[in-house]
Amino acid sequence: MSDYLGYDVVIIGGGVAGCVLAARLSEDPGRSVCLVEAGPDHGPDRRSWPEGLLDARALPRDDVWEEDSAPYRIRAKVLGGSSSINGCWHTWGAQEDYAEWAGVGGPDWSEAGLEPFRRMAAERMRLRPIPDGELSAWSRGARAAAAELGYPEISDMSLPGRGTGYGCPPVNAIGDLRWNAAFGYLDAARSRPNLRILDRATVNRLVVGDGRVHGVELDARGERVTLSADLYLLAAGTYGSPAVLMRSGIGPAEHLAEVGVETQVDLPGVGANLTDHSCLVLPLTPTAELNRALAELEAAGKLYASQVAVKAATEHCEPGTWDLHLLPTAGAPLFGTLPPGQYEVGVTAFLMKPASRGRLRLRSADPEVAPDIDPRLLADPDGRDLAVARRGLELAAELAATTALKQWASPGNAPGRATDEELRAGAGTYWHPVGTCAMGEDAVVDGEGRVHGVANLRVIDASILPTIPRSNTQLPVLAVAEMLAAKLTGQRHVE
Repeated sequence: MSDYLGYDVVIIGGGVAGCVLAARLSEDPGRSVCLVEAGPDHGPDRRSWPEGLLDARALPRDDVWEEDSAPYRIRAKVLGGSSSINGCWHTWGAQEDYAEWAGVGGPDWSEAGLEPFRRMAAERMRLRPIPDGELSAWSRGARAAAAELGYPEISDMSLPGRGTGYGCPPVNAIGDLRWNAAFGYLDAARSRPNLRILDRATVNRLVVGDGRVHGVELDARGERVTLSADLYLLAAGTYGSPAVLMRSGIGPAEHLAEVGVETQVDLPGVGANLTDHSCLVLPLTPTAELNRALAELEAAGKLYASQVAVKAATEHCEPGTWDLHLLPTAGAPLFGTLPPGQYEVGVTAFLMKPASRGRLRLRSADPEVAPDIDPRLLADPDGRDLAVARRGLELAAELAATTALKQWASPGNAPGRATDEELRAGAGTYWHPVGTCAMGEDAVVDGEGRVHGVANLRVIDASILPTIPRSNTQLPVLAVAEMLAAKLTGQRHVE
């Protein structure tokens, strides 16, 4: 096994958080930084990136960890992480979400504390509103439908705000170009001699002993390599980070023994507290006129299935907040195919403050073996999530029944009341998993991402969020990474 030269900082994971950390920490020319990414780095030249990864309207699925897996398991394996394959949307949660975080991590985690970093992230990611001219007939109808039901319009859903409403979330795009985190954060940093980007390098484990990390073992393009550093930052995501920790002997001792890993630090919280925005879909049948309109957009390369979000509230959420996103969608199916000229249309109800918690465990200490992920959607023992989901479907049906939308699509045969088992079986996710390395006194990390019991290791990504925000998670994670990078560097950037 060969040894690479040591670095001041090694960052494990080139997703949105890793890109922020690499860019910010390498601003000091005296600090050497190595960013390790399991997937490919397609480089600074846009022409070398696959066309599918550049299209802001597409949801590419080639650069992922596990092909043909359950939909909730989809995670990016490419520089830029989820920002390279997701829907490009940016929304912001409720003030109460960040108050929950601040209660655990301190005032910098509050909405006010994160605000300068939210603005910095929005600028770096080139957030732009969706012009009216880009909206499909279905999306224009969705906006009119929300207004018809009395929801107020929200001009910018990436800004802090209270209450329900509707709008078009801004996207990280320049025209049709997906402006991912690799472009937004690493373009200006690539020329720095103190930054190295090591792509196609899969982490095996951290070498841990005496309460410190002494190296990180990885497979870099077929070569076994050990990197050493003074500080290790784990940013492999909600599924990747706990798996790396457990393979390294950091996690629940009883489970580690089951998979043959020697325990270095017994942290039962590793892999626990998995939370995601679960969803149920109300399918609709499009009219021939809507199919024709969508086909014209698709032929012009301008079809984006989902452009409008409605923040809705049930009786189960706090006053002034929301617990649902209603997404009217019309476009090519996310999974499977339809005949040419036919499109998938519906309204999806997403639970934005779920009570259910899942977990992640190792199947094996072998890094080539995918972890065992159990999201446990709609499974909270009190049945609150099921109640919110049922109400969400009712509100989705109200939206579909408005004058503005029923001219474009109609519900199919009215089904009977679904059983709890049928709802759970039909549940999907928003692809916003968080919480498997949660911060807290008795959890996995503290308010600066420091792993309990390991002096020179921090986790900085969505896995450390103790609760899920009422929003798409990309913008909050970018803001958190900016904030924690500022703590590491002792700076508060102003851009």
